[in-house]
Amino acid sequence: MSSATSEAMPRIAPLTPPYPPEIQAQFDRIMRGAPPLVLFRVMAGHARAWDKFRAGGLLDPGPLSLRDREIVIDRTCALNRCEYEWGVHVAIFAGPAKLTEEEVRATVLGNATSACWSPGEQALIAAADALHTRATLSDEEFAALAAHYDEAQVLEIMLLCGFYRTVSYLANGLRLPLEETAARFPA
Repeated sequence: MSSATSEAMPRIAPLTPPYPPEIQAQFDRIMRGAPPLVLFRVMAGHARAWDKFRAGGLLDPGPLSLRDREIVIDRTCALNRCEYEWGVHVAIFAGPAKLTEEEVRATVLGNATSACWSPGEQALIAAADALHTRATLSDEEFAALAAHYDEAQVLEIMLLCGFYRTVSYLANGLRLPLEETAARFPA
């Protein structure tokens, strides 16, 4: 589990308000009126990194359901021991994605055979696990995904795993303090 606390300072200082108008407008668009996350404030202090980070974002309406997207993101962050990003996603999206407490817990402590997952969701978890540990999918893992998801969805699943591994590297490597309103890993 992360040793970060809400009092810790990240290794690269985040921007502090008042933000430049262009950055404020971007924060407003992304956060919809909520204060910007520490991760966004750190990244926004470095124009190239911020532009690349925002260009890679996958939170727009894509080919996956919100539920499937969040299962992939939560599992990927949990596998990378990134309590920061996992906690942000659980706090914001678990309710709208209709993830139960048991399912949220299983993203951290369960596996692809956990009874709470449907067959398609088991394929999602297995894919995230395989990509995390081996950076590839076996023929069987790919076939399991393809049985439940079309080609655009399979690509989105792989992109989500890769992007949120990168987000995990950033949050963990920068030692971002946990957001006060974010969920915490289950014990």
